[in-house]
Amino acid sequence: MKNFGIMPSTNNETGRARHSVRAALLQPRGATRSTAFFIKATISKALIGLFLLCVSAAPIFSAETPAALQISDIPRNTQMGNPPAPEGAPGGGKYFPPMPAHPDLPTIWLIGDSTVRNGTLGDGSNLNQWGWGAPIVAYFNLDKVNVVNRAFGGTSSRSFYTGFFWQNLRPLIKKGDYVIMQFGANDNGGASGKGALKGVGPETQDITRNGKTETVHTFGWYLTQFVKETREQGATPIICSLTPRKNWTSDNHFRRDNTTHAAWAADVAKTTGTPFVDLYELIARKYESLGQEKVTPLYVPTPKENLHTGWDGAVINAECVIAGLKGLKEDPLAPYLSARANAVAPITIDSGEPKK
Repeated sequence: MKNFGIMPSTNNETGRARHSVRAALLQPRGATRSTAFFIKATISKALIGLFLLCVSAAPIFSAETPAALQISDIPRNTQMGNPPAPEGAPGGGKYFPPMPAHPDLPTIWLIGDSTVRNGTLGDGSNLNQWGWGAPIVAYFNLDKVNVVNRAFGGTSSRSFYTGFFWQNLRPLIKKGDYVIMQFGANDNGGASGKGALKGVGPETQDITRNGKTETVHTFGWYLTQFVKETREQGATPIICSLTPRKNWTSDNHFRRDNTTHAAWAADVAKTTGTPFVDLYELIARKYESLGQEKVTPLYVPTPKENLHTGWDGAVINAECVIAGLKGLKEDPLAPYLSARANAVAPITIDSGEPKK
């Protein structure tokens, strides 16, 4: 017979309690009223003792920290779709854009560069590097919402907007969806490269390549277009600042550059009234709390890499995204968070501390 958390009957306390009940029940029929009262009291006391014994022996259930997140916990279809590759897709026919698993549910679309989704396959086969767009899937309840990682390595805000990626994705965004965007790592180089112009203003520069002229805009202009066109589809945009590069100061702080892409992302979010997660600052503070010794192996290949993380770093970065979302005055994704996300404390970037 299964025990179900109750101690065996050979336990001394159980034996004494049962003996008390048996003794009380075996009192002679002619017992006096006081004796009868004694019998009832004895039985009650014994039963209470048995109940308390069972309760103390039963297992105690409490909320526990979720088990460490594994690569196998992430559904593959959130990172890669099915063949054939659509016309114009990068990757030499090996990249199949992922699609929502349940089209009737809202979808959280992720767009960005290799720090969100790494490599053509997005499976860690590229130097064991991972973007945070893979582990973050586990922090959402997939019975309530789809999570689809459409980020692609090497893209800038400019190349993602003007090339295959946004042109393919935009028609799929429907009312009630969400688009989380994070760019900046590849937005240097200006018009002559693949990046945007500096700043958030209306400046432009024309550049001609292979007989085609392209008007290049500022970083802020491209983010604003993503926001504007997401809303035109009836969806909600969310802006994240870029992830920081590994660069320590002499006094063990992460070196900040709060005057360029991180600041420009914040500016666009403020101007457009878009929810903003300052991922740049959240990750910098988290890594500072861990210290150089623990942070160094998070970037792979170690120690030379200073931008891309392995799986463990991607998990930490994903949790920073969740902490930032939960720290918003109004988190639009709150209804879709999973039990794993409940273990992540909200953080407001104003204080850098968990909200009370």
